[in-house]
Amino acid sequence: MKIGFVSLGCPKNLVDTEVMMGQLVADGHELTPQPADADVIVVNTCSFIDPAKQESVDTILEMAEYKKTGKAQRLVVAGCLVERYRADIQNNLPEVDAVLGTNELNKITALCEGLAPKEIAAEPYLYHDMTARVFTTPKHSAYIKIAEGCDHPCSFCVIPQFRGQFRSRRFESVIREATGMFAQGVREINLIGQDTTCYGEDFGMKDGLAALLGRLAEIPTDFPKWVRFLYAYPNKVTQKLLDTIAAHPSLAKYIDMPLQHASGPVLKRMKRGANADIFLKLIERIRATIPGVAIRTSMIVGFPGETEADFAELSDFVQAARFDRLGVFSYSDEETSKSFALDGKVDSKTIYNRKRSLMALQRKISRARNRQLIGSELPILIEGPSQETDLLWEGRLMSQAPEIDGVCYINDFGPGAPRPGEIRTIRVTEAHDYDLVGELVDLPETGYVSPKQSPVSPFQILNSNPTKPLSAATR
Repeated sequence: MKIGFVSLGCPKNLVDTEVMMGQLVADGHELTPQPADADVIVVNTCSFIDPAKQESVDTILEMAEYKKTGKAQRLVVAGCLVERYRADIQNNLPEVDAVLGTNELNKITALCEGLAPKEIAAEPYLYHDMTARVFTTPKHSAYIKIAEGCDHPCSFCVIPQFRGQFRSRRFESVIREATGMFAQGVREINLIGQDTTCYGEDFGMKDGLAALLGRLAEIPTDFPKWVRFLYAYPNKVTQKLLDTIAAHPSLAKYIDMPLQHASGPVLKRMKRGANADIFLKLIERIRATIPGVAIRTSMIVGFPGETEADFAELSDFVQAARFDRLGVFSYSDEETSKSFALDGKVDSKTIYNRKRSLMALQRKISRARNRQLIGSELPILIEGPSQETDLLWEGRLMSQAPEIDGVCYINDFGPGAPRPGEIRTIRVTEAHDYDLVGELVDLPETGYVSPKQSPVSPFQILNSNPTKPLSAATR
């Protein structure tokens, strides 16, 4: 059969999509990027917040139309929406032929074939280095999920309810997967999980992420490589972790650390703890240990009980911290979250105005920090021709994670034309709010051959990702 995918949500969901695609290909099926040609359509959903739930439902209904106008015989819905609303989907969306939860990925072939899958003990699912995957990212950049689930009690978050308790992948499994990726031409690996900084704790490891990063940095490669991790929990950012990042050139000088707020009372109601002073001291320590580090965070505005004074404290903190990038969420009142029962709900107009205010503040900070880079010569990972115009190419600095941060536009190739996947040197000549412009100043990498792109990909990878708020720090 020909099978098409729509993958919604975060990179963690994307890895799940790649695993399902890999299993289907291994079982003899073909993937298609054209929904009209698909015999089966799979929608891998997100349900993190209200906009994500609505987008998932809208996409399911959109894909259901291909059962009328295309070749599609079956529509399978997978992912987080199934974990939260399985019965509702089955009872209220007759267009859906089968549902698949986040811990049932090994049933994908049977469900696509219309068979009753074998009942497997409902053990929490976690892929490994021998699991088949079809990569949907450019061949020079890829994600590795190093852990699944979460044990943090954040009152606004529903992820642990459908992703389960925190569990790490085996250390050597991650090393083998990364080694294989580098051997195939991957230049940049991004480690992901609900909380990567807890990696290895369930195995009794201390500073497990630092140990993992150190080993990944030591994997021999013929060309320069980058390794980045995302989603750090602030009280898990140890000095050992910072020292490890500082010690290895291939480890991205980049900390993605969602803080969510700065007011002590709000953080207490969020079940996170800490306050602005504690965070400022941590940020100072990060910058002192890792010269030139880029720090990205995200904040929630309008959390129940957030007063004008709380928001003023948050704004003052953002001004003082001067983050390189900051994303802003409007609080989403999820009915199964612990915060749903809290009093002091903030009205939608106030939430909107607070979000705009914080975004405007960060925009000025981002522009100023970008301007400090003018004249700098920095390594850049070449992505390819710009999606904005044929006259420019695009790339990313080590301080720019894929999808969630800005890009560098290349308007002068210097001594040699770029190739996707190369790591070159760019001189920054212009700075904008979120993006940079520059010229290449070095020769192409000797002997480098751009890896071929993935032969297939889901026909939709939507960018309206609720875990990547479209804010002052995102394009």
